[in-house]
Formats: sequence, structure tokens, C-alpha cells
Amino acid sequence: MADEAVAVEESISPAQGPLVAVSFQRDVHRKKKYLEAEPKALGITQIGLSVFQIISVSVFLGKGLSYVHTDIPFFISSLLVIIAGSVAVAAQNLHLPTLRACCGMQIVACGASLFNMILSLSKMGDSSMYCWYHYYDNFTTATRQTCQRIENTHSHFYAECTVIHVALMAISVALAAYCCKVINCCAPAPKMPVITVQAPPVTQ
Repeated sequence: MADEAVAVEESISPAQGPLVAVSFQRDVHRKKKYLEAEPKALGITQIGLSVFQIISVSVFLGKGLSYVHTDIPFFISSLLVIIAGSVAVAAQNLHLPTLRACCGMQIVACGASLFNMILSLSKMGDSSMYCWYHYYDNFTTATRQTCQRIENTHSHFYAECTVIHVALMAISVALAAYCCKVINCCAPAPKMPVITVQAPPVTQ
């Protein structure tokens, strides 16, 4: 009778549960994917390049080589990029509301960089208007050459600004993409397959 009971128990045990079980669970470490984007380095780059742009345009404005009505929107857009860079650095704590704020600010910074890029291209084209009237005045050759040098510097500076704003826009797009992966704003949270191996019962 005892042997029959053991045989029955052995035949029932495998049916109670499989030896290998596969389940799908949410990845609890998905927030760390944001750190793969190097947010500290990219955020500091955004801040540094934007501060450089603000100081440089302020110098041109102070020397009368730029216009206030175009520089004020430029300053506002650059400040938005600085704020976005600061939030990107702060989001390293992987706090979900901060990551959401980072995603929103990077989208805003992308638009601001695009606006500044278009503005820089228009100013680069306007630089040829500074010296044309000097050809019809009684200015000396040296004065005309100085004006043309200033015009060339102005044009080259805004060409450099355009390249910088393209780089800032690329940084904003990259950080926004990583934030979207973490906060799952565009797709449901991915699930990781978890394999559970159950040890078979030991027969004595």
C-alpha cells in the first residue's frame, strides 16, 4: 500500500506545476535607460552653447551691429534651451515627474533651436546690407575696408550660430527620445520575459 501511495504522489507532482514557467513583467530598471543618453554632458553642452550665443549676440547688439526687435526673441529662445539643459541634468535622479518635465522642455528647446536657426540664417543674409551705402559716400578706402571686414565677421558669426543651433536641436531630439522611452508617452511599457525554473521534487 505504501508503494502504491508513493507511485500516485509521483504521478501527481508534475501535474501540479510545470518545471519551466515563462511570464512577462514590467522592467523595473527601465528608468536607467535615460542615463544611457549621458544627460549631464548633453545638458551642460546645451547650457554652455546657449550662454555663448547670448553673450556673443549681446556684444553685437552693444556695438550697434544687430537689432533689438530680432534679438529679444533670440534671447528668450536661448533661455528656454538653458532651462531645458538644466532640467536634463536634474532628471538624472530618475524621478518620473522630472523626466516628464525634461521631455516637455526638450520638445520646447527643439522648437526654440529651430527658430534661432532660421533667425540666424536671415541675419546672415542681412549682413550684406551694412556697407552698401558707403560706396556712395565720401568715405576713405580704409573705412570701406573696415566696414567690409565687420560685414564678413558678422556673416561668419551667424553662419557659426546656425551650425550651433543645428547641434542644439539634435541634442534636444536625442534627449526627448530617451525621455519618451522612459516615461512611455508614445507606447505602453515594455514587458520583459521572466523564466522561472522549478526544481523537481526529490524522491527519497
